Amino acid sequence: MAYLDNIAVFVRVVELGNLSAAGRDMRISPAVASNRIKELEKHLGVRLFNRTTRQLMPTEHGTVFYTGAKQVLDSITEAEAAVAALSGQPRGTIRVTAPLGLGRRLIASGIPDFHDRYPDIEVRLRLSDHNVDIMKEGIDVAFRLGIIEDSSLRMRGIMECERVLVAAPKYLEARGEPTESQELIGKKHDCLMLRYAGAREYVWTLQTPSGPQKFEVHGPYDTDDGDVLTGWALSGRGIINKPRFEVEPFIRDRRLKVILPQTPPTPVQFAAVYPHKKLQDPKVRLLLDFMAERCQRLIKDILAGK
Repeated sequence: MAYLDNIAVFVRVVELGNLSAAGRDMRISPAVASNRIKELEKHLGVRLFNRTTRQLMPTEHGTVFYTGAKQVLDSITEAEAAVAALSGQPRGTIRVTAPLGLGRRLIASGIPDFHDRYPDIEVRLRLSDHNVDIMKEGIDVAFRLGIIEDSSLRMRGIMECERVLVAAPKYLEARGEPTESQELIGKKHDCLMLRYAGAREYVWTLQTPSGPQKFEVHGPYDTDDGDVLTGWALSGRGIINKPRFEVEPFIRDRRLKVILPQTPPTPVQFAAVYPHKKLQDPKVRLLLDFMAERCQRLIKDILAGK
């Protein structure tokens, strides 16, 4: 098992690029991770990494070994999943990622309940509004809101979510409430955007009488954190485009107002994506079933004001 542990550390170092990140991911210290790499290099008789000040880059030997090592670990994972399916006792670790706002509201609070139901399954949750590369970073399940185009992944749709344009009464009093969607362009209004490396939506697509239409809106600032956007809107700084369930409590207490209800944004897909092979893993299926039912229920409750 020690040799397999060393291989597992090596694979995560290659994928994450440094010992500290790999150590955090595997819940070991950088010193322990470094020792395991050294043991593996001693066993193989070659250097596996070229070390720089910030990153470890695999040598030619390391690149070749990574390919085979990854296959070995994947085969072990699949074999363990097959045994768990036969025994009816899923166990092991699931790595999960979700956007910040959705993750805090819907996913994070369900993890303890899931673990109570399946105590042999550990969950490692990572929240980020960035587009996480789940293959590179070893993620088992990613919950996402928005455009999902990666054909290398499988998708399980959870629900289609209504989106709304909202602004604070303070902003609308100062700048005027738009009555037509065309008023959003030409810098007449401050439209605040969610932007990050790899983001795909840099326009707002609204449902008009002639069909979906893209609007190149502008704002004085943007962020990679959806909750920061909501905070700016609440303080009267501009208009935001958000899933209704995320802002419904503020709409209900009149801190935000829906604008242009006649031309709302197109709905957004809420889904879970995962590598093809993960469907065979019973613990992944259990998590998907659990979270899909829970998220659908919670969103309906939020929209109903419960």
